[in-house]
Amino acid sequence: MHRQRLASILLALVTVAYPLLVYLGLGHFEPRWFAVLLVAIGLIRLVAKPSPATWGLVAAALLLAGVAWWSNAWLALKLYPVGVNLLLAALFGASLFYPPTVVERIARLREPNLPVEGVAYTRSVTKVWLAFFIFNGALALATALWASDALWTLYNGLIAYCLIGILGGAEWLVRRRVRRSYGAAAKTAEMVVHG
Repeated sequence: MHRQRLASILLALVTVAYPLLVYLGLGHFEPRWFAVLLVAIGLIRLVAKPSPATWGLVAAALLLAGVAWWSNAWLALKLYPVGVNLLLAALFGASLFYPPTVVERIARLREPNLPVEGVAYTRSVTKVWLAFFIFNGALALATALWASDALWTLYNGLIAYCLIGILGGAEWLVRRRVRRSYGAAAKTAEMVVHG
């Protein structure tokens, strides 16, 4: 358990720092040596969160690392954020067809007896995150293909994380309002039933 927690912390730090590390490596190192960083991220991820979804992400990282090693080009390394967003979009999207959704699973950790209204709400939130990951992945791809290295780093190393924080914060505010309205409706229904 301690090893998984340490790996999770290390993974978060390396993931957040990845775009900056790539940017700092430009002109100083060959891309193939940064491919080793992607392999390390994959291995840390496996230790931190061993799951089928993690294996998919690790496979994508290893594929990109292999291309970067073989081609010795930065593009494969700059596509890592695209791969992460595509896999998250696939995970969230698949959960809409094979419930429970990702967001419902997370919600049930805190509220195992999630009401029907809560399930419907988590389904809507899953759709919002799916759209976000598609949008974010498209912007990550555009910056990898057509933007300067500095802009790629700015978007993938700062702006994307700010957008995630804004969306998460907005969802938290909406969730509070939705829970209050469901709570009021439940109390009204209880009063009608019990007179």
